[in-house]
Amino acid sequence: MPATYDAIADWYEDDFLGERSDDGLPIGDPIGVDGALRELLGHGVGICLEIGCGTGTHAARVRSLGRVPIGIDISAGMLRHARSRLPIVRANGEALPFPDASFSSVIAVMIHTDVEDYPAVLREASRVLVPGGCLVHIGVHPCFCGGFADRSDSEAIVLRPGYLDGHWTKESWTEQGLRDKVGAQHIPLPELLRTFVDAGLVLDRFQEGGFPTPTVLSIKARKV
Repeated sequence: MPATYDAIADWYEDDFLGERSDDGLPIGDPIGVDGALRELLGHGVGICLEIGCGTGTHAARVRSLGRVPIGIDISAGMLRHARSRLPIVRANGEALPFPDASFSSVIAVMIHTDVEDYPAVLREASRVLVPGGCLVHIGVHPCFCGGFADRSDSEAIVLRPGYLDGHWTKESWTEQGLRDKVGAQHIPLPELLRTFVDAGLVLDRFQEGGFPTPTVLSIKARKV
């Protein structure tokens, strides 16, 4: 069965992603995704698994931090672009094809609104982490992004009813993004934080990105 992103993989690679330098690093960081990776993942060693790696756009940053990237994604279309950037496996993040304690670090970048069962993804991430290993989650900010948030005026975000509902929607404030094409699963902040605790992870650090109203919420957690 084709994955949702298969139909837009070329558009995502050619039009949606921002400009990159010759070494694959992003030029500019308007919503703070790359900055969150640098600050929360930080320098280290060992293999870093990216769950939902898409086209592999974060592999260069992971390498620059001293780590060895490997990616999994369910979309063959996205992985077609990723294969030149990092080792890849086509797999579901809710059932990772790796033994327990396989990785020193795991990252999940801008995917939690794309998966049906993010708590299952975090449980799997915790399972494949070594004790003391870190998980870095970078995702759209649950309080200010979603079908309930009209961001057409960046200096006066309008939040409509719906934040606490927790739902899937294709409603979007822009036709230039992803949500009107593939939809999004909304998870309110308390529920999102609880998924980390329930997965056996200890919350460590937090960071917001985007100005003036945060677009991204990033979380670093560790496996005890």
